[in-house]
Amino acid sequence: MKQQLRRTLLTFAILINLPFFSRSSGHDYQEALSNSILFFEGQRSGYLPQDQRITWRSNSGLSDGWTYNTSLVGGYYDAGDNVKFNFPMAFTTTLLSWSVIEFGDSMPPNELRNALVAIRWATDYLLKTVSQPNRIFVQVGDPNIDHNCWERPEDMDTARTVYAVDAPNPASDVAGETAAALAASSMAFRSSDPGYAQTLLRAAVSVFQFADTYRGAYSDNSYIKQGACPFYCDFDGYQDELLWGAAWLRRASQDDSYLNYIETNGETLGAEENINEFGWDNKHAGINVLVSKEVLEGNMYSLQSYKASADSFMCTLIPESSASHIDFTPGGLIYRPGGSNLQHATTISFLLLVYANYLSKTSQTVNCGNLYVTPALLRQQAKKQVDYILGDNPKGLSYMVGYGNSYPQRIHHRGSSLPSIKDHPQFIACKEGSIYFNSTNPNPNVLVGAVVGGPGEDDEYEDDRIDFRKSEPTTYINAPFVGVLAYFAANPSPS
Repeated sequence: MKQQLRRTLLTFAILINLPFFSRSSGHDYQEALSNSILFFEGQRSGYLPQDQRITWRSNSGLSDGWTYNTSLVGGYYDAGDNVKFNFPMAFTTTLLSWSVIEFGDSMPPNELRNALVAIRWATDYLLKTVSQPNRIFVQVGDPNIDHNCWERPEDMDTARTVYAVDAPNPASDVAGETAAALAASSMAFRSSDPGYAQTLLRAAVSVFQFADTYRGAYSDNSYIKQGACPFYCDFDGYQDELLWGAAWLRRASQDDSYLNYIETNGETLGAEENINEFGWDNKHAGINVLVSKEVLEGNMYSLQSYKASADSFMCTLIPESSASHIDFTPGGLIYRPGGSNLQHATTISFLLLVYANYLSKTSQTVNCGNLYVTPALLRQQAKKQVDYILGDNPKGLSYMVGYGNSYPQRIHHRGSSLPSIKDHPQFIACKEGSIYFNSTNPNPNVLVGAVVGGPGEDDEYEDDRIDFRKSEPTTYINAPFVGVLAYFAANPSPS
């Protein structure tokens, strides 16, 4: 009787969800791609250019770096606050660049240009952070003070504290990720601006040497810890960033010394770790996918452990596989507890598509024990995540602001929720913004393209500015989504 009831309930659940999942073919992936890139203009710090398209933003952070008598103007605010955290910013840059490297050919020329502009806004800043010998700047802004205010970036009057790491103090995580970002971006710019690409690659080599020579986590430094934690501490260790940086330097330079580094340091730095997570703090799944390209294309048997881990990771993502152990919401969204959930959905979707491309080019599949997983199946898994984010979900809500007829109106974002300086030029002080934070009114400024943290494990989402885990967008949610959307814009019905 119980089994029959369970079957009846399951059938009912499938039937009530059918309307949501039958619309996927109608998504305008091209529009979503344009929006996802446009979002980055709303996150800009520094002097905004004449062609700035998100016009409710204006100049901000123009004195950043003055306490060190250097310019640290530019870069991105990582989320809805006004702090520049280099750890997630560098990861964002790596993923934007990887999106262009893998899927740039699928982008219309104007969107490829916009994507490169978004990358360069970050790399111009990152070059400044590594311009002084034996020093890396890792953050601008005191988050504890900043988070105590609800203030437009254009009005910032909080401390723009600069956090720097000087040798021999370690910052392997931030420096390793910065090396990865600069190396990957050098590949993205290679055809359009070879001179700039060379500058980026030289800087990547230098900062990786810093990362590898002085090994350790940047947030182990008590001074840095006050600023970085608990927001962007290194929770998972710095070892993955060293391998990640080396893997990108190998890809960008084809220098065998980095190949040797990946081979010889793999075991000691945890290359074989198979963790079904990929994000600003944990790079293992990304490393395994990235390095597998060499194995699939070049018979690099010494790197087989990376490919084995990449295969294993893919198997965990396929519900039909006997190795599946990732969680999904009832509506089908990849779910991991803690923090903004859609960062997992976008990064994992990106890896699914990249690995599918690598397999396709070499006519290979993944052996998951009870079934062979084809590139087409990996792409289908990614498409389910994308379509869920864009509106094929139990709430019928697009989690990308400005896309579709129904999307979050009250996102956790200072600039979006406060009156624009263009409409309200008078200064709004730190605590004066609280009335806007606590308001139930929709945000006056639409941050087009922002993908919010997303629903909980039950597919529920309350459009509530105060619930930052669900309602706050971040650059590292959007960055991999750029590549994913570029693929589906060119291949709306993948095979």
